[in-house]
Amino acid sequence: MLSASRASLAQVEDLLVQRRSDPAFPGLAAELYSACELLGQEKALREALSDSGRSERTRTEIVSSLFADRLSALAVEVLQTTVRMRWSDADDLVAGTRILGDQAAFLAAADNGTLEATEDEIFRIGRAVAGSATLQSALTDPAISASAKVGIVTDLLAGRTTETTSQVVGFTLSHLHGRRIEQAIDELVDLAAAQRQRMVAVVRVARPLDADLTERMTAALRSLTGRTITLNVVVDPSVLGGAHVTVGGEVIDGTVATRLTEAARTIAD
Repeated sequence: MLSASRASLAQVEDLLVQRRSDPAFPGLAAELYSACELLGQEKALREALSDSGRSERTRTEIVSSLFADRLSALAVEVLQTTVRMRWSDADDLVAGTRILGDQAAFLAAADNGTLEATEDEIFRIGRAVAGSATLQSALTDPAISASAKVGIVTDLLAGRTTETTSQVVGFTLSHLHGRRIEQAIDELVDLAAAQRQRMVAVVRVARPLDADLTERMTAALRSLTGRTITLNVVVDPSVLGGAHVTVGGEVIDGTVATRLTEAARTIAD
């Protein structure tokens, strides 16, 4: 997503925060996902709504004509605000609407006290999907419809997660829009963490961290980033020792495996 689109998204996200006390807010995520699906299906519609050459009035009237009788007044307000903004292209409008759905879901989860559990569940689901070639194949097969993919995810998660986890993961994995599954899940985890004003650090280690080391690593990353840190630990024997840390798009690789590789290259040179 280009900078103009990111700026537009940030403005609409502010609106979500302002409207979270609205009685319709708990259902807003589902409504935004519904609008996102329609935009994804209808090329002419998403191009019309992202065309800055059309007047704001025209774009908001299109939204009203399509959604006023189908969605809540709050959802229509959010969508009208969204199409008033400047989007770099039609695809960014679709992505922005999807992210607003995610954000609405996570805000609602924060309000009902399930956000922390949801964040942890999404992370674990991502790792489970990454380890299943069969599931990845089904979720990326263009011959399988989005609704069938939703069914696959719903059946997989039935009764095992919070309602928010089921909702956002179900929509995300059935609407990848060219993203890798791992990327899409990581984006969800980052969004959930941001709602708690945290950054997510994914730490790959050869063995589980004890409580003392977990606290020291969290403190070090907090000092480095200036942000509260959520530590998601992945046990990966291939690292041999040390830790591979990804946080805020930065990679800190202090693994034994990497040092051995670098030493081998030095000898070869």
